[in-house]
Amino acid sequence: MKQHLGRQSGVQTVEVSLLEGKVDVTPKEDGQIDPAQLLKATYDSGVTAAEMDITARGKIVRDSSGSFALQVEPNRSFVLTPNELSKGLEALADTQTMVTVRGQLYKKPPGKKKAHPSASLKLLILEVQNKE
Repeated sequence: MKQHLGRQSGVQTVEVSLLEGKVDVTPKEDGQIDPAQLLKATYDSGVTAAEMDITARGKIVRDSSGSFALQVEPNRSFVLTPNELSKGLEALADTQTMVTVRGQLYKKPPGKKKAHPSASLKLLILEVQNKE
């Protein structure tokens, strides 16, 4: 699995802890990692992912459907799953304020072996680390 994930675009390092059942993926400094592609690569390597947590930095925006999202690049954003932490960031929508959050991007559905490849990844904010 380490080699499988390490070959993905934008990945600098992959650390696997079998004892903790955890994989840490570090992006290259200017790397752009597609979380959906990492999830697919995990399953392609024969391993089932239980969840995917990320730390991301970006701006809070409203997408075309009116939902709030964390825009991490001009053409990439993650729709926010509503909770108390995301509601606290809504006032920052469409401002220049950058926020850094830690959140859960994926959790394996109960009873299913793997995610549907076309399932959209929504960001559940677990912690707001910084606002600038």
